Amino acid sequence: MTMEKSPGVEVEDREDGVRVLTLSNLARRNALNDAMLARLDAALEPAPHVRALLVRGAGGTFCAGYDLTHLGPPGEDGRLPDDILVDCLLKLERHPAPSVALVRGAAVGAGFDLAASCDFRVGAPETVFLMPPAKLGIVYSPEGLARATRLVGLSRAKQLFLMARKLDAREALDWGLLDACEEDAEARADALCATLAGHAPGAVSGMKESFGLLGRSSLGDSERARLRELRARAFASEDAKEGRAAFLEKRPPRFTGR
Repeated sequence: MTMEKSPGVEVEDREDGVRVLTLSNLARRNALNDAMLARLDAALEPAPHVRALLVRGAGGTFCAGYDLTHLGPPGEDGRLPDDILVDCLLKLERHPAPSVALVRGAAVGAGFDLAASCDFRVGAPETVFLMPPAKLGIVYSPEGLARATRLVGLSRAKQLFLMARKLDAREALDWGLLDACEEDAEARADALCATLAGHAPGAVSGMKESFGLLGRSSLGDSERARLRELRARAFASEDAKEGRAAFLEKRPPRFTGR
């Protein structure tokens, strides 16, 4: 067994072919920043010995989202603040090895989307899911909206994103956001990873890619450009600035529509 550690993500390769990716940013409840995403992206490079991925958070929390202190308006080059997140989660979603999210505690915003990017999600009784972009003045990525919609359906996805509805573990299981909810969630997730890693890797990766192609949306270039324009406008808005400030200051936001 080999193990590598970094300030934000721990990477462990087990002898059974399971690669374990542990988010570790305890001061911010495992909130993601660009350095952590770069580490995660590097760990998602396909390798012949990696037959399954286990994604989890340290310290009893899965992931509190994207670190809002690193989130601001679009760059002068047109890059959106969450482009690196979008790219990294697409890489996870399309990874040839199947993935399991061990979701203990909170999965908020980008943490929600990180779990949704995995093929399976195992939760614990204290698991909570929340998508707060409406409270932050942000138009969430179409990739993330599509993932949630595929998992829970359009009507429920609207409740999650437009109402910022919080789901406890029981509701998440009922809605199909969780595949299992166990007192010993770690053992269940480990067993699932071992099962996945024990199957024929070519068959598993081929079927996973097939499922991905079957579920992919077919937006045209003009539609994608329009969505990007909407997101850029939201990131640059006064409401987004106010939403971030209110969240960090733990007070209700005062939105003006500007």
